Amino acid sequence: MVFVLAPLLLLLLSGSSPVVRAADHGDGYYTTVATSSLKPNAIVCLGHRVTPPANRSWVPVDLAHGPCSSSLDAAAPSVTELLHRDQLRADDVQKRLSNNGTDNNEAPGQAPTSESDAYGKAKIKVRYGSRKPSMSTQADSELSVVHPAATTGSGGAGALLPGVVQTVVLDTASDVAWVQCVPCPIPPCHPQQDSFYDPTNSGSYAAFPCNSPACTQLGPYANGCVNGQCQYRVTYPDGSSTSGTYSSDLLTLNPTSSVNNFQFGCSHADQGSFDPQAAGIMALGGGPESLASQTSSTYGKVFSYCLPPSPSYLGFFILGDARVASSRYAVTPLLRDPRAPATFYRVLLRAIVVAGKKLDVPATAFAAGAVMDSRTAITRLPPTAYRALRAAFMSSMRMYRTAPPKGILDTCYDFTGVRSVRLPKITLVFDRDAAVQLDPSGVLYNDCLAFAANKNDAMPGIIGNVQQQTIEVVYDVAGGAVAFRRNAC
Repeated sequence: MVFVLAPLLLLLLSGSSPVVRAADHGDGYYTTVATSSLKPNAIVCLGHRVTPPANRSWVPVDLAHGPCSSSLDAAAPSVTELLHRDQLRADDVQKRLSNNGTDNNEAPGQAPTSESDAYGKAKIKVRYGSRKPSMSTQADSELSVVHPAATTGSGGAGALLPGVVQTVVLDTASDVAWVQCVPCPIPPCHPQQDSFYDPTNSGSYAAFPCNSPACTQLGPYANGCVNGQCQYRVTYPDGSSTSGTYSSDLLTLNPTSSVNNFQFGCSHADQGSFDPQAAGIMALGGGPESLASQTSSTYGKVFSYCLPPSPSYLGFFILGDARVASSRYAVTPLLRDPRAPATFYRVLLRAIVVAGKKLDVPATAFAAGAVMDSRTAITRLPPTAYRALRAAFMSSMRMYRTAPPKGILDTCYDFTGVRSVRLPKITLVFDRDAAVQLDPSGVLYNDCLAFAANKNDAMPGIIGNVQQQTIEVVYDVAGGAVAFRRNAC
């Protein structure tokens, strides 16, 4: 597949990349934002701030517990609880990278995430399965186009409509996609907002036989055989798990884009704590079972997303090339390490710039690399880098009252009575001079500096989703690059 992102590889090979540079005058190093803009509008969904790229496979992204989410009745966890869950996830990602995936004490089929952190993250709505036109309902209006590809496999009954809507969490650190499937009693399944996917109502559903290549490829996620059907099990570090039949069906992204024979876990049993706003996980990791890998022949193993600045706005998710000029992207190579789990997408952070000044941090502090993650919220930095960032940030924020720490966030402010805040611009500079200036929503989280320190410099960092807000992040897995486009949503 030839796609517009191909010039990004030329930028990498030439050793240059679009760079976001601060202005030469003092005010150019700062940005003034209204304090009201740092809080989500709890009533009105404001839609897309920027029109999504003209790609046929794009899907809206919403954040939980806001007016753009379809699950307004779900109670939002406290900031303390969210930060606690975020730390659990970060600990697990770093453990797996530090052990290079060789920890023999981990349970077979353990996923590289903690499921309890699913609350409050980016979600998309897709459709699983297919139905006969006679089974359509008024709710089908959003995806009412008949898919020619969705034809019955036995009897030739003609074209089928897309199946049931399922809300799934985007996860770049998981490989096995899954949704809850009928029969799915509660418990052991968890309640969900969407109707449960019932494979018996789908004309394109199939369970994989135990001796099928798809089943043998599951490796540690395989869970035996029941009635000749392949079983899977994913166990998360917090003890949660999902298990059921490894299957395939039509996956519909939107009225013009679908994936035939999409492989996923049809979950009939859950254990532990799961997000009631979601029916499952859309795995985007580097393993062979993920959506990105399964669709590589069509979309070139390229995908991207843009997370909105707050739950009051919508972002987007795209399979394939976004069809945006390559000159608008800052590009950095993916780190390759055969010892590390294939699931993770790793990059090399080289420097941090605060208010126009590059922090005095030795290159060795960043040597462990960093993981791009769609579900870790707060960016984790080597302590040497974090101390320098914290000092520079506090120096630029001397005019504001400080506030007590909130969990892992130790640099907080009291903006009571303050109508606008003058924030220093922060730029992350990745390998090959790929400089990405953060949006103001990526600098503060609940009135605190949205960064935290690792335990030591030898631990891999994590680029969290708060810092990724408003930035289109392109994972060109086949080309070995990650690209960033500012002000994309």
